[in-house]
Amino acid sequence: MSRPRIVIVGAGFAGYRTARTLSRLTRHQADITLLNPTDYFLYLPLLPQVAAGILEPRRVSVSLSGTLPHVRLVLGEADGIDLDGRTVHYTGPEGEEGTLAYDRLVLAAGSVNKLLPIPGVAEHAHGFRGLPEALYLRDHVTRQVELAAAADDRAECAARCTFVVVGAGYTGTEVAAHGAMYTDAQVRRHPMRTGMRPRWMLLDVAPRVMPEMDERLSRTAERVLRQRGVDVRMGTSVQEATHDGVVLTDGSTVDTRTLVWCVGVRPDPLVESLGLPMERGRLLVDPHLQVPGRPELFACGDVAAVPDLNQPGQYTPMTAQHAWRHGKVCAHNVVASLGRGQRRAYRHRDMGFVVDLGGAKAAANPLGLPMSGPAAGAVTRGYHLAAMPGNRVRVAADWLLDAVLPRQAVQLGLVRSWSVPLESSSPEVARVPGRPEQSGKDAVAAGTAGTAGTAGKHADGDDAKKQPGGEPGKNQPGGEPGKNQPGGEPGKNQPGGEPAKGGPEAASAGSRSHGERAKGSQSGSPRASGKPRRAVEAAGPRPARGGSGKPGKSSRASGAGSAGKRPTAPSGPSRSAGPPTDPGPEPPANQPPPGPDIAPGPVRRTDGRAAEGDS
Repeated sequence: MSRPRIVIVGAGFAGYRTARTLSRLTRHQADITLLNPTDYFLYLPLLPQVAAGILEPRRVSVSLSGTLPHVRLVLGEADGIDLDGRTVHYTGPEGEEGTLAYDRLVLAAGSVNKLLPIPGVAEHAHGFRGLPEALYLRDHVTRQVELAAAADDRAECAARCTFVVVGAGYTGTEVAAHGAMYTDAQVRRHPMRTGMRPRWMLLDVAPRVMPEMDERLSRTAERVLRQRGVDVRMGTSVQEATHDGVVLTDGSTVDTRTLVWCVGVRPDPLVESLGLPMERGRLLVDPHLQVPGRPELFACGDVAAVPDLNQPGQYTPMTAQHAWRHGKVCAHNVVASLGRGQRRAYRHRDMGFVVDLGGAKAAANPLGLPMSGPAAGAVTRGYHLAAMPGNRVRVAADWLLDAVLPRQAVQLGLVRSWSVPLESSSPEVARVPGRPEQSGKDAVAAGTAGTAGTAGKHADGDDAKKQPGGEPGKNQPGGEPGKNQPGGEPGKNQPGGEPAKGGPEAASAGSRSHGERAKGSQSGSPRASGKPRRAVEAAGPRPARGGSGKPGKSSRASGAGSAGKRPTAPSGPSRSAGPPTDPGPEPPANQPPPGPDIAPGPVRRTDGRAAEGDS
């Protein structure tokens, strides 16, 4: 008898826990395959500490191959699922395509940024969902403070050292708290000529900070933020964003070069292509995390709407705490479906939440006991060390070093602004020259997530995940280099640059968006398949895989509320045999590629004339 084939899509909290538990339970009697874009599990709750320079990036990255014995790792992103044929189609990191056959499938694809139709946000804001975004934010904030310190003009200095964070959930609160400490330390060592100090703003339409938490913890977090000088504005959000500032819903204008989008998350659109019952973008499952009518299909984490047995009629929220527990129960039920053991229903007990506010400050309510101050800080860090599946000693060592040594405020220039667009469907993977663009989810509808009037309001899991960014004003001294300049944005109509207006991708430019922590085409084939997430070829869209006979996803609105639509791929079971011919975001011809060897800041033309961005 052949060994059963189990395929797990996604290695977040739910997918990683499922794979690890299955590896132990199956005892080498099953072939387990894990499909994920990266070779590591990212411990998202500590991502703000990476952006603040407390932890090194690899501290929060746990190797999949090193910690998941007897699990085969396949690097790639699922872009189609054939439910009847029991196969998963994926695209690899270099554009190669492949198919995985399964007997049991676990969907744990996680979530993507929550978008709102606010003009300018997609172009001028950055999210905070992956390591590339955290590294970019750290470089960007460091650069802005350094440029502000060297500026003689008070207006320019004020704009560069003003940082706006939208979304006062777990992520936004932690980003603002850690960011304020980081920039204050920079200024203490290198005071600004104008005598000004960095200014952080935290915006949300909610009535209080972290509305999901106990009100006492919310008050504790807001008090700490205000003590550090953070301008907390509840009932206020962004109405419009430009390259040199934002217009708020109260009518005021704030000059800034940094806009960090921490509004929340929404389920990965992959599950929308299956044509199965959904609940607010999440796949409906039973208490055993199994899809009704599909005994071979399981779902857990943010893509699954799991009934909350403790609160009948409701579903478990999108948090890392639930996703981690989903994974363990899901693994047991997958093994039970293969004839070993008994099925388990998912039932949880709220263990409380922890929020790290930097230094010795935190807000926590372990087992319902509200805590603040150093005691909460100790509980918070102890919880994270216990919850991490690896790197505990390294994390503890970094915390110790941070307590006795000053942080190194340097910008490495490893991640460029164009590498971490807000609308990215995979924030865990930075865009690089030579790799095909992703398009399947990159134009996720802002309109489906909410309206401009509710900007800043959180989803169920809000940012129980981690989210930031901000982009320096173009054509400003030290900002992003001018287009068609070395190390700058590729020029329009250049390889890897913006598509020409009216081209197949021209209308696809849209917008996009801890306690403990979105794809379909139409075809005559009866199979269900997902919408490709990789870029279409330069000459036009790639033919879609066989579909389920169900309509594909509708085009999504842009960040400015426009009604631009992505070209529809021809229906039919055939698809392109080779990788897309579009090489992705490459530098213009005869120019050196952008990368870490080109320092951020102004560049100069070789013909003697001043270039945009020169100071």
